[in-house]
Amino acid sequence: MVFTQVHRMLSTEKSYHYAQRLTRAAAKNFYYTFRFLPPLRRRSIFAVYAFSRRADDAVDAVEEGKSSAEKARQDLGYLRRLLGDDPPPDPLVPALRDTVQRFSLSSEPFAELLAGMEMDLVKKRYETFDELYLYCYRAAAVVGLVCIEIFGYEENAAVGDLAVKLGIAMQLTNILRDVEEDLGRGRIYLPAEDLLRFDYSKEDLARGVADERFRALMTFEVARAREYFKAAEPLYPLIRTESRYCPVLLMRFYSRLLELIERQNYDVLHRRPRLPWHEKFRLAGATWFQAQAARRLTSKKMSRN
Repeated sequence: MVFTQVHRMLSTEKSYHYAQRLTRAAAKNFYYTFRFLPPLRRRSIFAVYAFSRRADDAVDAVEEGKSSAEKARQDLGYLRRLLGDDPPPDPLVPALRDTVQRFSLSSEPFAELLAGMEMDLVKKRYETFDELYLYCYRAAAVVGLVCIEIFGYEENAAVGDLAVKLGIAMQLTNILRDVEEDLGRGRIYLPAEDLLRFDYSKEDLARGVADERFRALMTFEVARAREYFKAAEPLYPLIRTESRYCPVLLMRFYSRLLELIERQNYDVLHRRPRLPWHEKFRLAGATWFQAQAARRLTSKKMSRN
């Protein structure tokens, strides 16, 4: 990715502050997990998150009746220009440029992310899991591919595939948590083939029928998300110790959401599962102590060498 000319509305430092403020305002869960990262890696993650948040917001504005699909496409096109050779004057550009150059990032995952957002403008139903998988890949997994480059990792041919699996698991969890909210926007991410498998219709879904059929469907979907989390586990030891516990904490937050779905008997049609602040604090505290112990161990090993 090459930037031959940059119009700087902000200095690089102020641009990173802009990305940090946007992240903190839009996603407190992500913001506090990002605090587990060293400063230079953390601020670059803020820049990547700010880019993805703005793409997501462009589409959400259509569903909230605040914008049109055509305006959203224009906004996504504008964001695409931020990655080009001659970006427009935008407060995020200096931070993005510095992040891309510092970590030798490819433009392809960013382009895939924007393609995923464009899917939301034209697609409201998914017939098969293969179709949903493509959406999850574009909406979340490609961000994981960017993040692992910023985290740093041991050279291993499986790293990319493992990062994709983690991204798929997280997006599937988002979908299961947000079934009611998505319905309100006219969206059904649960694959039609899965509804058919459990003799449950989209009309049942629209009516909020949370019966045994729905619970069987959700049990199946939760198990699928867990399978992806399980498949991603070999990723964590490959990530640099100083960065490792950011994705570990994200995994723990999201895995806990799956447990909460189970605890409320899979009824996400009438209550959106939320992780209470005290559970977030407990998970974050335990992970922080684990991170400090791992860093001390790494430091001792390095000093011996």
